[in-house]
Amino acid sequence: MERDLVKIFDTTLRDGEQSPGATMNIEEKILIARQLEKLNVDVIEAGFAASSEGDFESVRRVAALVSHPIVLSLARTKEDDIRKAIKAVEKAKHPGVHIFIATSDIHLKHKLMMSRQEALDAAVWAVAYAKKYLDYIEFSAEDASRTDFQYLVQIFGEAIKAGAVTLNAPDTVGYAVPQQYGALFKRLRETVPGGDTVSWSAHCHNDLGLAVANSLAAIENGARQVECTINGIGERAGNTSMEEVVMAIKTRGDVFANVQTNVAAEQIFPSSQLLAQVTGLGVPQNKPIVGANAFAHEAGIHQDGVLKHKLTYEIMLPRDVGIDSNRLVLGKHSGRHAFIDRLQHLGIDYTGVDMNTAFERFKALADKKKNVYDEDLIAIVTEESVKGTDKYELLYLNVTSSSMAIPHATVKMRVDGQEFLDNASGDGMVDACYKVIYKITGIEPKLERYSVKSITGGTDAQGEVTCLISDNGMLVNGQGSHTDIIMASALALVNALNKLAQRERYGHQAGLHREGL
Repeated sequence: MERDLVKIFDTTLRDGEQSPGATMNIEEKILIARQLEKLNVDVIEAGFAASSEGDFESVRRVAALVSHPIVLSLARTKEDDIRKAIKAVEKAKHPGVHIFIATSDIHLKHKLMMSRQEALDAAVWAVAYAKKYLDYIEFSAEDASRTDFQYLVQIFGEAIKAGAVTLNAPDTVGYAVPQQYGALFKRLRETVPGGDTVSWSAHCHNDLGLAVANSLAAIENGARQVECTINGIGERAGNTSMEEVVMAIKTRGDVFANVQTNVAAEQIFPSSQLLAQVTGLGVPQNKPIVGANAFAHEAGIHQDGVLKHKLTYEIMLPRDVGIDSNRLVLGKHSGRHAFIDRLQHLGIDYTGVDMNTAFERFKALADKKKNVYDEDLIAIVTEESVKGTDKYELLYLNVTSSSMAIPHATVKMRVDGQEFLDNASGDGMVDACYKVIYKITGIEPKLERYSVKSITGGTDAQGEVTCLISDNGMLVNGQGSHTDIIMASALALVNALNKLAQRERYGHQAGLHREGL
């Protein structure tokens, strides 16, 4: 039996980036976009072009880069938004615009201060205007799950007449439950004039932990596109988790017998790891599909069952999602060929990476620890992939501390090509290190979050530090990895400061960026 295609609309670069601290710079977005193409998603929502110069540029570059997916920019029902969105995707092989307006009475009254008729007129005008320039127009009724049904039918019907080819009914605040949300799609498909001529899309947030369940209920009731993110990242509690929807469809073929996705499932785990490395948002150990415990078995009876027959307690195999059981890979005697071969085996995209520098970092790491694991390689290549023309560079760090003395740090940095050396004391080694970096850069942002984790096991493991800083209303994260946790901490802060400088250079407008579905 021929199965319907459920398109995977990935909004990691737009809605996912609205997760606090998940902001990515342009080079990082390029890296994720390349991986999304390898993952074989159908649609990439690359950003909100009108929100800032940086977002416009990132959408433009992603659009020019990928060849298979449709590339969209989000836009409000405003001429300037739509013009910038069209301009940003003009070099895409498959360009499109995603237009949205809020439709629930609570949003109309308290956010937009518009009547239903005014919102309807704005939606129709915007879709018709965009249709003059592009064929692929998606229209979203923000907060659809709390919108009066008859009004929803009216606005969707008019959007179809104006030229929309995909209609999205978002559960913007994660309010819906599966039975209700699935029934909404069934009623819309049966009631909206022309509803059988367009594709229906589900966009869910996870405030009640129901985003995946709601999306699957929508599929069962005729939705043929799901809007989701890698690792389920997104505003508040996050978005629908791409990997969970894809593997639910793949694993439960008995329930979803009439649908399938195009996603290359073996790229799921590499995609998850890459995003975690780029954003610094670690994957919870108990996260379905991609968490460290997803295929771990602690209970003796479970271990016994798995050893006898995997399907007793494993409904999926690790290799189905790209988890390689051969995790111990390289050592200090491994050569360049083995290094590159392992990267290719892992599916790591090293396009644009200075492989000489990456290999030197690998050899330096291999000299410090007995074994280099896949996670170490991902960290090295990811960091090298997103290096740009940084304003700040850490050249030297020396920290002294004891139980009888105040911790003291000496740091040498390059700032805009000029070298500076300074020192400071602090409450701890990290505090001392951060204080001297603040002195040299002349910036003292608020440290909102600081976290440390081990990339792999063992006392010689690389430590990965993530810090979240805020300054003048801008929130950025930084990551650093090193076998010395103080050095990793310094690298993380410098990385964050470089992102801050880049966002200031592009004139980021935080207020606009936060608006969306």
